[in-house]
Amino acid sequence: MKFNYILQLSFIVSAIGIISSCTDQLDLKPAQSVDQEIALNSDANIKRVLIGAYADLRNEDLWGGRTILYAEMLGANNEIRWEGTFNQPREVYNKSIFTNNSFVTDTWLRAYGAINTVNNILEVINLVNEEDRDRIQGEALFIRGAIYFELAKLYGLPYTAGNTDTNLAVPLVMNPTREVTEEDLVPRNTVEEVYQQVLNDLTTAEELLPESNGFFARNYVASALLSRVYLQMERFGDARDAADRAITKATENGKSLVNNYMEAFNNEADTQEDLFTIQVNAQDPENNMHLFYSTPDFGGRDGDITILDAHINQYEEEDERLEQFVVRAGERRTDKWRDQFRNVKVIRLAEMYLTRAEANFREGTAIGATPLEDINRIRTRVSLTPKSSLSLEAILLERKLELAHEGHFIHDIKRTRGEIQDNNTSSLQYSYDDPRMVLPVPQREMDANPELVQNPGYGG
Repeated sequence: MKFNYILQLSFIVSAIGIISSCTDQLDLKPAQSVDQEIALNSDANIKRVLIGAYADLRNEDLWGGRTILYAEMLGANNEIRWEGTFNQPREVYNKSIFTNNSFVTDTWLRAYGAINTVNNILEVINLVNEEDRDRIQGEALFIRGAIYFELAKLYGLPYTAGNTDTNLAVPLVMNPTREVTEEDLVPRNTVEEVYQQVLNDLTTAEELLPESNGFFARNYVASALLSRVYLQMERFGDARDAADRAITKATENGKSLVNNYMEAFNNEADTQEDLFTIQVNAQDPENNMHLFYSTPDFGGRDGDITILDAHINQYEEEDERLEQFVVRAGERRTDKWRDQFRNVKVIRLAEMYLTRAEANFREGTAIGATPLEDINRIRTRVSLTPKSSLSLEAILLERKLELAHEGHFIHDIKRTRGEIQDNNTSSLQYSYDDPRMVLPVPQREMDANPELVQNPGYGG
């Protein structure tokens, strides 16, 4: 019997994880070798295992940097340049990815490890103390929905491309696996099926999660992530409403835009603008964005990513967001990821204002605020003259510049059916639905699981 290496390594309930300054470590054996009743037989054990799922989510393979890095490399658009020695990001940057790319493989591994942890938790959720049960279930569903959304965006064609009922995304594994059998070698589900599961998980999570939950998932964080999902699906009314719910709940809980743009970055603790971040510190230092974007004088590598004139020229002269760009190690860098042991930004309040503005504009509505009010809220923060009128093009440009180098641009290009400029040949452009804009299914999985079908252009 062929043995699926991903399932073997991924389907582990145990995880060693440190979130923020927390130093608790899980010391559980793999589920394959431990009686399930022992591993998940109490409220306390289940809660510890949930920390393990968060540890996988915050790992460098996922929200600890690489999902953002892939997005930046795919969407480089000849506005940034990869200069590092690591071949894995270079392959993504050049749209010439080998199926044995170790970064791409590790992200798949880590994702399914976390998913199986969550599935195990959900199976025994009734063992959680009743007063905490909704929160624990909500957090578990948030993690699973977030991961499947990232996998669908990276390993499948965009929702806007072709037929979502036939285009393939990733396998949906909804039940816990403790010992791998032939039944666990499952095929890829369609883009539609994966997106619907993401919506189900995040919608339920939003209903179950509390407004206050430290740096873990909260109800307005689920709302914010739902707004992203709906935006990719072109369900603009739903995206608007989810963003508005996120803004309302977040601001009621003390969230607001920081006064100066660059104060939102390089923070040891969450700022008032952060809705969700990956906690990074000297004890838990994984931050691939700092690793590849920063320079040796701030604990990084040699400055792997350069910001080019084609990007800089899109800003208005008085835009304070230009202050992030500094020449270090001989090239222009962005200081969004400058300092070591600083949190990785996943969702900022500014994104929600931009989403609400775009969705309101497309729908001809003014839920929460007018599009002009939301856009000018973003512009005045960086000392730009308020606009008196708007176009969709202006809204999308404001979104691009506000969220630059945070992993958004390529997903906006895909949902708006745009094109990406090749980084080496000026005459070559990649359409939003080009197979080279999608990561391959790892070759290790293709070899192990005969049910899997490779993405176009990668063979197999």
